Amino acid sequence: EGRESEILRRVVVWSLVLLLAVCIGTVVRCHTAAALGTAPAAPTPALAVVDLAPVALAFTAWGAPGGRGLTLPEDPPADAMAAAERTLASLDAVDADGRITPHGAVLAELPLDPPLGHALLRAALWTGPRPAAEATAALALDLRAPGADLEALVASVRDGRHPEAGRWRREADRLERLARRHAHHSLETRAPGEPGPEATAAARRHPAGLVSALAFPAWIARRAGEAGAYLLASGTRAALPRDAAGGGLAGQEWLAVAEVARVAGDAAGTGAAIRATAPIDRTLAELAGAGLRRTEDTADWRGDRLTGRRVDRLGALVLAQTPAPVAPDAAAQAVRAALAADGLARFDPSGRTERLRRRVHLLHRVLGAPWPDLSDAALPGLDALVDGLAADLAAGRSLARLDAEALLRGALPWPEAGRLDELAPERLPVPSGRAVVVDYPAVHEDTPPVVAAKLQEFFGARVTPAVADGREPVVLHLLSPAGRPLAVTADLPSFWAGPYAQVRAENRGRYPKHPWPEDPAAAEPTARTNRRAR
Repeated sequence: EGRESEILRRVVVWSLVLLLAVCIGTVVRCHTAAALGTAPAAPTPALAVVDLAPVALAFTAWGAPGGRGLTLPEDPPADAMAAAERTLASLDAVDADGRITPHGAVLAELPLDPPLGHALLRAALWTGPRPAAEATAALALDLRAPGADLEALVASVRDGRHPEAGRWRREADRLERLARRHAHHSLETRAPGEPGPEATAAARRHPAGLVSALAFPAWIARRAGEAGAYLLASGTRAALPRDAAGGGLAGQEWLAVAEVARVAGDAAGTGAAIRATAPIDRTLAELAGAGLRRTEDTADWRGDRLTGRRVDRLGALVLAQTPAPVAPDAAAQAVRAALAADGLARFDPSGRTERLRRRVHLLHRVLGAPWPDLSDAALPGLDALVDGLAADLAAGRSLARLDAEALLRGALPWPEAGRLDELAPERLPVPSGRAVVVDYPAVHEDTPPVVAAKLQEFFGARVTPAVADGREPVVLHLLSPAGRPLAVTADLPSFWAGPYAQVRAENRGRYPKHPWPEDPAAAEPTARTNRRAR
């Protein structure tokens, strides 16, 4: 009855619109130059912006889920269609294999979008068909709610004070008949929980809130502290309009939001305004949002340790939280977040792990695989390191007791890791016989490693030291006897043959106790003065 009349009504309305457009003539739209310049070249196709849940339900009812196998003028966007199919699954309209359920078959027959049809049938079980039909009619007709208050809107149309009261009453009567007709079906299908006396009483007090929560569970909202600001189960924040401050919505802890829109104004700092909503209580929120309910273990930093919590959530809304042991997965997530934010700094107070990381990363840059990428972006994906840190922290160890260097070594590829000290040594021997620390570049720098030592310690050297199987020359910082820089070179033979003469001339008088031979390539290397050398 309802579906055929609705289709006929729409055909008549659009026929009249087209007839008027043809008869009246040309429509001229006036735009400012700025508006015209920023306007798109063509209107955005409706298929790219509308909710595809009704389309997806029709496809499924025809035996072609997602439109697969159908010849269409234009394929619907894959992401939007996937979102629509997830919506249908949350409404129990399709089963795990994507096939239509008995509940979905009924929704496909209703002259309503699937979420509203689902809400009508479910809410009718708790509130009775008439209250559910009245609230659903107000949403289906897209009537403006004064002060965003849906309960006030339903009261005004019921009393005849609203200009759309007649149209609303006809729609409510029709939906009530449909709800009564399909009540037996709703009793046979899975409901979102078994309402007890308290929930039933709350549903009868707030039928508009129950319908909204069942239709849009992701928009169940809880007060966020600031005046008029709410956090939605979807994770976004929105605020009530200013004209709702003195109405029945003021101070409500829980709301069932039916419409929310982005705004350019303040909106209590949220950037989104609630356009239509109704109050509910926590019991109704948990029943209507049962599909969003989950319990998760989290780990948070408290000083230099991880502490665990078990959090009961309805989407992004926290219902309860209690202390709990640190779960391995939660610890790994916390470690990855810390690595992404701070690199190894949080886990490496001594700096030893960072020095090892630089050596390995240079081999990755010069030699490539299998030496791993240890850049800041890649660190959270190094599973062996993450798992090792997470296991130690979950066991109750503090950051000061972690051996991050050993864990990083354990994450290196084998057997190549056995050659690390050969390919990227911590110290390099210089001709004087002393082993000098190699300063490897930071992982974000594409520069060679550096060795700094007194110039006299390199006498007799005819080649420049190198690492990574000789593929990466070391830059030498040649120092004065007092430890001040005299020269920088990556080509020692060229330095001896050229710039050394100028350095010798400028410093032999300044440091007369130290050797300054004319032919440094043939001289004996030393870190001592002339007298001590003798």
